[in-house]
Amino acid sequence: MKKQMLLRFSLLVCMCSVFSSVAVSQTLKDGKVWLNEDGSNYFKFTLLSQVWIRNTDMNPGSTIGGYAKNNYTDIGIRRARLQAFGQITDRVFLYTQIGMNNFNFQSDRKAGFFIHDVLGEYELVRKKLSLGAGLTAWNGLTRYAAPAAGSIMGLDAPLFEQTTNDVNDQFLRKLSVYAKGKLCKLDYRLVMSSPMAVQKSNNYSPVLGTNSTFSAMPAKMMWQGYLMWQFLDEEANTTPYATGTYLGAKRVFNIGAGFQYQPDAMWHRGTAGDTVTTNMRHFAVDVYYDAPVNRATGSAISAYATYINFDHGPGYIRNQATMNPANGTIQPAILNGSGNGYPSYGTGNLLYGQVGYKFKNNLIGKTTLMPYASLQYAHYDRLAKDMQYWDAGVNWLLKGHTSKLTLSYHNRPVYETQAGNAKAALISHKGGVTLQYQVFLN
Repeated sequence: MKKQMLLRFSLLVCMCSVFSSVAVSQTLKDGKVWLNEDGSNYFKFTLLSQVWIRNTDMNPGSTIGGYAKNNYTDIGIRRARLQAFGQITDRVFLYTQIGMNNFNFQSDRKAGFFIHDVLGEYELVRKKLSLGAGLTAWNGLTRYAAPAAGSIMGLDAPLFEQTTNDVNDQFLRKLSVYAKGKLCKLDYRLVMSSPMAVQKSNNYSPVLGTNSTFSAMPAKMMWQGYLMWQFLDEEANTTPYATGTYLGAKRVFNIGAGFQYQPDAMWHRGTAGDTVTTNMRHFAVDVYYDAPVNRATGSAISAYATYINFDHGPGYIRNQATMNPANGTIQPAILNGSGNGYPSYGTGNLLYGQVGYKFKNNLIGKTTLMPYASLQYAHYDRLAKDMQYWDAGVNWLLKGHTSKLTLSYHNRPVYETQAGNAKAALISHKGGVTLQYQVFLN
């Protein structure tokens, strides 16, 4: 009996292996599982890993576990992502993504992946109009309100373009319904989003002050949109995520404009001690150029610039502290907070630009280099002197975006609140060096 069962089991395994091999050989092509003969219906998986090792000059007064630190070196996982998506019928598109962000020695252990995106989309008019709904990164305002993490040109995306990141959304993703499509050279998206409760955000404080913060009252709908005219090659709008650089594979020149609007999103204490609510209103224009310089050698250039008018209400400011190595401070007057934080978000006007140049293919063996630089310049109401944050580095493209090393140096301003002054004063600058290794299965 045991021999017969073993024989049957072995035969079943062999049959499954044969059928599986035949099925894969017939349906797996170009990294996609084909669901029909011509591949127009498909399903696809991608994986991304970005690991950082860095040395950071800490903001004044920073502490780690109660111990003062002026400088610190750490290793962390900036991003880990798994995408699963596909055109499952002629008109139905399904997209899901799970992942983990900013996992370092300070993180809760065994935190696990969380849902980034899950959406369903139906194409009403071929290429011209699709309607979708779910937890999604279809946002308005700018190109990099939803950046494609695997193709970022430098070390990181301009995160301030994700204006409500983790305040009333889930790591920039919002519960939304949207319309998107292409009309001739015009690529458009219009979105209605249901903001999440700000009480669930990190560092939430119920204290109402004279400076604007996000209101804890039940939120009204957020409206957002982005229009982009594509002068040269058209970019895909299958997912909301905008490519950082095509490394010369396309010739793209786009000009875009966008907005975000949420009634009564913000509040502050008025002069009479009353509660004053204000609308959140942001407007932006941007331009993107990415093209080969010499097709024969593979050299290419990539450039992006944006102007944004942020209106979060009077005196609003919020720090950005990516994968912060510090968890405390003994100098609460430092506006930046602890570690590597700096006032990246605020009410006022912002200019941002980045540029990079990819050298010819096979510059170093079968690899090449792409140096880059970026500058964030902002005039925020809360700051006595304009904020400047710059970052420069070089990508070593071992195999395009599939395998690359990025070495980066950043310089950030440090501000301090001072008694009797409504605006924070610039007191110094701090820097940091980061080495990232990216592996991207796309």
